[in-house]
Amino acid sequence: MRLGIVSGRRRHGKSYLLQALSEAVGGLYVTAIREEGRLPALQRFSEAIAAHAGLRAGALRLADWRDVLTNAFDVVARRARVPLLVIDELPYLLQHSPELPGLIQHLYDSHQRGTGGVGARLILCGSAMSVMHELLSGTKPLRGRAVVDLRLGAFDYRASRSFWDIEDPGTALRVHAVLGGAPGYRPVAGRPAPDAGFDRWLTSTVLDPGRAVYSRTETEYLLREDPRITQHTLYYDVLTAIANGASTPSKVGSALGRQRNTVTHPLDVLESTGYVRREQDILRPRHPVISLADPVIRFNQLITLPQAVAVEQGFAEQVWQTSAPTFNSKILGPHFEDLARDWTRRHAHAVPGPVGTTEVPDPAARTKHEVDVVALAPGERPQSARARIALLGEAKATATRRGVGDLQRLERIRTLLTEQGYQTTGTTLALFSLYGFHPDVQRLAARRDDVLLVDLATLYDITNG
Repeated sequence: MRLGIVSGRRRHGKSYLLQALSEAVGGLYVTAIREEGRLPALQRFSEAIAAHAGLRAGALRLADWRDVLTNAFDVVARRARVPLLVIDELPYLLQHSPELPGLIQHLYDSHQRGTGGVGARLILCGSAMSVMHELLSGTKPLRGRAVVDLRLGAFDYRASRSFWDIEDPGTALRVHAVLGGAPGYRPVAGRPAPDAGFDRWLTSTVLDPGRAVYSRTETEYLLREDPRITQHTLYYDVLTAIANGASTPSKVGSALGRQRNTVTHPLDVLESTGYVRREQDILRPRHPVISLADPVIRFNQLITLPQAVAVEQGFAEQVWQTSAPTFNSKILGPHFEDLARDWTRRHAHAVPGPVGTTEVPDPAARTKHEVDVVALAPGERPQSARARIALLGEAKATATRRGVGDLQRLERIRTLLTEQGYQTTGTTLALFSLYGFHPDVQRLAARRDDVLLVDLATLYDITNG
């Protein structure tokens, strides 16, 4: 027997792929339902097994999950090219049938001893990330038994542009900043297409309470997936504080008028679900920076939620017009920086090293320089003294072209790092710009091997002509 675990947040395409896999090999795919109790679930699974076996409806009435599993394995062994059983949304079953992992462990061990019949393939899938990850943790029954533990992520920004069939890279960037790379949003977004005009598309989809992709409804939908999230008001407040710039547990607690220790657990839960991330300074040990990882939640907390009443009364266009500064500074800007780091990891070097951000103290100027993109050389470890630095970059989504002044700032930062003991020989200085570059810095880049200019066409690998 072989066991696989598949997890990932809603709308990443897990069910679509697993159903396609089951159909391709003749396996059995069954999904749990949130509102269903134990007995209805047993009956529905029994009916699915009977249908797969070619039996009439009602021919099977299995009384417990052991019978369900053994009968399912027997049926797929006889009828499938590969004896595959897929149980989707397992966390819903665990709410009323917590014995399932122990039963699967017993069947697995029996199969390994050669006493359990055919070598079945079982895939367990779910959107509640914390529940799925705990299946293989500590002393849990299934620990050490899975040969696959796959966390299905979203499409990257280039794949998203291709999937949405968006011609203009600026529009593709903005759609990705709002919805991320989850492929499940395209079917529910409907018309108009983003290339028809980003503003019109946005007010007709994410800011339309009548659409399934409406961000306020979607955020509630996402948070409900984790059974540990019970105090929705508290979690909403934590997300809003982070969206507005609270970057440490202490700052989050202060924004909510709470002690730091009262927000530690909600932050841990949100991090385990993938909705919040903590990023370490890549050069120096200091407190990690907390930020929102999910674009839909970020958009909701910053744009939709503060003006939900106006949106739901039909004033989406007016809300969007007044929200443009917030979108540009708190959503588009940080998202462009994220994509700059992503591009650096994937495309800047044949063999990538660690990539992140840092703060560089400048004692003479009595200030600190925030660096948007720092790439260490291959083989270097983050926070290592005297590390070799492969790239220093600045990413700007502001509506102005970048020039020699931006390059001089990076040169100053490189000098400071050299003085602080880091190895900067061969360090590339990269400028990432949403609106292009002045001719002066373009001429400099053409003459120097250590200067790299990355515009939208480079970011999206678009060749002219």
